[in-house]
Amino acid sequence: MDWRVLQNRWRLMLAVNVAVIIGVFLHKIALPPYVPYIHLLVDYHFGFIKRALIGALVSLITAKVPVWLVFALGGAAWLVTLALFVGLFRRTFGFDEKHLPLFVFMAGSPFFLKNFMHTLGHFDIYGCLVAILLLLVPARSILFVLLAMLCAIILVLIHHIHLLMYVPTIAVIVVVRYYLVEGVNRLNVSVGILAALGLGTLFMAAQFYGTVPVPEADFLGYLQGRMADPSRTDLLSFGYIWYQPLSKEIQDTWARMPSNILGVPVFALLIWLHAPLWRYFAATLRALAHEWQRRLIIAALIGVSLGYLVMFAMVFDYSRWISNWAVCMFLILHAIKTLPALQSVPPIATGDRRTTILGWIVTLIPRVGIVRPF
Repeated sequence: MDWRVLQNRWRLMLAVNVAVIIGVFLHKIALPPYVPYIHLLVDYHFGFIKRALIGALVSLITAKVPVWLVFALGGAAWLVTLALFVGLFRRTFGFDEKHLPLFVFMAGSPFFLKNFMHTLGHFDIYGCLVAILLLLVPARSILFVLLAMLCAIILVLIHHIHLLMYVPTIAVIVVVRYYLVEGVNRLNVSVGILAALGLGTLFMAAQFYGTVPVPEADFLGYLQGRMADPSRTDLLSFGYIWYQPLSKEIQDTWARMPSNILGVPVFALLIWLHAPLWRYFAATLRALAHEWQRRLIIAALIGVSLGYLVMFAMVFDYSRWISNWAVCMFLILHAIKTLPALQSVPPIATGDRRTTILGWIVTLIPRVGIVRPF
């Protein structure tokens, strides 16, 4: 088959992905932003509480929060994430024609940018943005570890669940880009241990001591005072999450388990649709020059996945968790590519018929969702 025909096929997929993302955006802005909006209202007015950093930053800019700010801030974060990812992919793989299928399976995945568009305003994307940033900045000194620690602190203050969602991936990036290159010594090991202990302490404080210390009616009254349109009291319906203990979240998750577990086969199918990407991932692992590094990466992948398994048992937003897990795998692949390899890894086959079919299916799926598939 003519090379230009094959080339245009994958370029067409990218164009269709752009159209799908625009469609998802138009659908998203027509929906009420219940959870994202209330997060912009909550700040530290009543003292240290969980999930309040973004709202506190917004309060420094404006006393009254309009609904459109959810889409403005979320859209800005999405665009920055897109730009950083394009830069990262260019540096790791390049944008030559042979790597177009890999870019389609990553950037066009319903797990990634399309689902971040569907969850516009949620906090997930900030973890992804930080991880990409840490894959791009220089990692030649202990300052890189300190930067990663600072970013992880910010993420936990945005939402403490980031400790399981993106902080483990950030730790993998730090280990791969800094410790495996620079080696270990007393200073950098001490800094790493202190960072882990500090983050664990901050998580415990947010989880168990971050509830609002005033009656819920007073809390909601304060939030209503920060609304640009106080009549939209329906947007305050999720105020209870600042009072709900972990035990209640787990209880609700397991109560929904019989129905939510029905989505697992769909998630498995969505993961399988990315088979060419996973085969490339496995080949990249096999090509590593050092066996001990290969084993370390496998252990890290298991560790990151276990964090998501814990989230599955605690909070029922399954579609978001599985989507972010896949994104973490994409980003870890970029980190692995910085390690020395015995041989180059052949790119995903451009002209393979099965790969092309899977590419089109992945392209046409608009998103994964928040709780249940789609």
